[in-house]
Amino acid sequence: MDHAFDNDQAITRDSLYGTAAESTYAGITSFMRRRYSRDLAGVDLVVSGVPFDTATTNRPGSRFGPRAIRAASVQMAWARHFPWEFDPFDHLAVIDYGDCSFDHGTPQHTPEIIQAHAARILDAGAAMLTLGGDHFISYPLLKAHAAKHGPLSLIHFDAHSDTWPDEEVKRIDHGTMFYHAAREGLVDPSRSVQVGLRTTNDDVMGFQVLDAREVHRHSPEQIAERIRARVGDNPVYLTFDIDCLDPAFAPGTGTPVCGGLSSHQALEILRGLRGINLVGMDVVEVAPPYDNAEVTALAGATLAMEMVCLYAARHKLGMR
Repeated sequence: MDHAFDNDQAITRDSLYGTAAESTYAGITSFMRRRYSRDLAGVDLVVSGVPFDTATTNRPGSRFGPRAIRAASVQMAWARHFPWEFDPFDHLAVIDYGDCSFDHGTPQHTPEIIQAHAARILDAGAAMLTLGGDHFISYPLLKAHAAKHGPLSLIHFDAHSDTWPDEEVKRIDHGTMFYHAAREGLVDPSRSVQVGLRTTNDDVMGFQVLDAREVHRHSPEQIAERIRARVGDNPVYLTFDIDCLDPAFAPGTGTPVCGGLSSHQALEILRGLRGINLVGMDVVEVAPPYDNAEVTALAGATLAMEMVCLYAARHKLGMR
């Protein structure tokens, strides 16, 4: 008797393209059942994990985030991602590269290892979707992306600005990365925007801030239009800290803050960004030890898929 499903597509699929059904409750859990591979030849987009969380200031645990997001993603991997009218995997050659490897006992070397990991992938001609890990990982990722694309527009979804000053010591801290990124010219604050903030930091460093109250007062389409106007056609790095969502929608994170976005708001805003010149992206701060029924991991996986669709829309389908 023929079986309706092909099992373990993460290692058995013949093509890097296409979507095929597999039992959602079984099998090897690569991101969206993409092939596990380190072969970058002909690859358009690499999914990679960075299981690093020692920069966390409150609750650690996001080192388990990449694994949890991958596991949650298989719930969506059986069909075209809703509500997009195309399947990005019909147009993009995507692999799951596995995780960045580093020695947890020498954290001072981790930033340069993450940067080199990203540079190796980018130099091969592929783009990156990175699964964290705490938000500090965005800093070495931005270094690698800026080296390739020049100063970037940052679209930053978060409850926190992550621009707190750090002049004395360059801390490995998930609250100071964008302070350094702005001062070093990795990102251009005048063409960048932070969305969903709801913690106090009076120095916005030139970033446009659409805080959570502003988001709640406007439609997702209006917020998306303001983001698009801010970044223009600049190369964009999109980073989504899962604590941008209200704890009701994402309890599994290290520094939850009440009053955040709903899953619906975040997804609709991302869909409204179709056509931006997206060159790099990450989803960070999913911390499974504090999750409930895997809802935070599922939110992270769904947001990551929106980013895959955004990347395909611009770079393979030419949508602007």
